[in-house]
Amino acid sequence: MSSMHADILLESGTNELEVIMFEVDQGVFGINVLKVREIINAVEVTAIPNAHENVEGVIRLREEVLPVINLAKVLGVKDTEDPMKDKFIIAELNQVKIAFRVHHVSRIHRISWEQIEKPSDLSSGENAYAIGIIKLEDHMSILLDFEKIVVEIDPKSGVNLDSLKVLGHRERTEKNLVVVEDSKMLRYLLDETLSESGYENIRFFENGKEAWEYLNALAEDENSDPTETVNLIITDIEMPQMDGHHLTSRVKNDPRLRQIPVVIFSSLITRDLFHKGESVGADAQISKPEIVNLVKEIDRLVL
Repeated sequence: MSSMHADILLESGTNELEVIMFEVDQGVFGINVLKVREIINAVEVTAIPNAHENVEGVIRLREEVLPVINLAKVLGVKDTEDPMKDKFIIAELNQVKIAFRVHHVSRIHRISWEQIEKPSDLSSGENAYAIGIIKLEDHMSILLDFEKIVVEIDPKSGVNLDSLKVLGHRERTEKNLVVVEDSKMLRYLLDETLSESGYENIRFFENGKEAWEYLNALAEDENSDPTETVNLIITDIEMPQMDGHHLTSRVKNDPRLRQIPVVIFSSLITRDLFHKGESVGADAQISKPEIVNLVKEIDRLVL
């Protein structure tokens, strides 16, 4: 399992994903294969003065220098006694490569997003790092929110509202947007961002299944035109119950809805994976946190 490649990935829009399971202390966690570039044995880490407490330092991997994040410190659990037996998961998030130190890597599971439940409010406080709880036959594990881990270390890697100032004052209040995003923090930031950009009529959903139920109900109402009620859809990819690729595929394969533009806004959009969004009919794909480009694409598609 030393290297991952886009060729092994699933057909787009099936609402399935492949998850690499790994262990940190006694906990079992998962990461979407789409985020993983390779898995390597632990190597010596060069410390960086005044680095964040969760950043061990950097490693050199071929011609690249990558930061190393210690997931045991992030999760508040014990480190292993022999760090050289650990593994490094090399991930690409928001077009940046990062090494995550874990204690053991087990296997790849192919599952449906329907097997992933949103964590309850009791188990997902402000500092929780779970996208969802993965229900397998013999156990449960946690699908970690790696983007949140990175943004807490480097806030500049998140959505930057100040960058919108280049767009100037705008008025878009007559447009109706649907935003599908499972992260509470990002829903709040997108609400602020889009309102700042003049888009104030926004309906939010926490996953693709909830959004699809709403859109399908609009389409089945013979007394209304869903393309007038919804002018554009913005969707994340990774979400419990139904992912953004599957939602996009359903919208674009429905003659009643297919004229509604769909913009995929996700940290999973890389050069290797851009074709997955194209194959399900997305009208635009923007990598988080490129918020100015997101607004420009919305303007292009609805004005």
